[in-house]
Formats: sequence, structure tokens, C-alpha cells
Amino acid sequence: MLKTETVKTHVMFPAELLEAIDKTAGNRKRSKFIVQAVKEKLQALKIQQALNTAAGCWKDSNHPDLKTEKDIRTYLKKTREITEKRIRRFSE
Repeated sequence: MLKTETVKTHVMFPAELLEAIDKTAGNRKRSKFIVQAVKEKLQALKIQQALNTAAGCWKDSNHPDLKTEKDIRTYLKKTREITEKRIRRFSE
């Protein structure tokens, strides 16, 4: 694991929140807990931003072959069959 430079900072928290963090994280593990929580939040925001960017990119008019559930099932069946054939071919 790569070591990253750490920087000391001053952040204000509501007392109740710090108490809950300390109770959850354990003795002298507050910073590690907060860093992990912030990383998780940033990752979630990054995913949400990607979803927002991609929203609306699927247009039914671009995929007339996938209009009904039956069309979708047929497409998936064909795709799975192709994949299974490839797997069999590579495992021989």
C-alpha cells in the first residue's frame, strides 16, 4: 500500500457527531474513520455525477430491435449463447 502524505487540518463538528464517531470508530481511530467516510462519500458523488451525465443517453428510437420484453429476452438469449460458445471454444 502506498503511503500518502497527510496534512493536519482543523474541522468543526457538532459534539454529538464526534461522540458518535468516537463510539463507533474506537479509541484513537477518529481520523481514520473520517477519512474513510469522506472517501466513500466522494466515490458516491462521483458515481452519481456519472449517472446524471449518462441519464437520457438511451433512446428507444436508436434501438428499435429492443422495444418489447420479448425482444429483450431474445437479444439476451442470443448474447448468452454467443458468450457460452466463446467460453467453450477457449476451454478446449
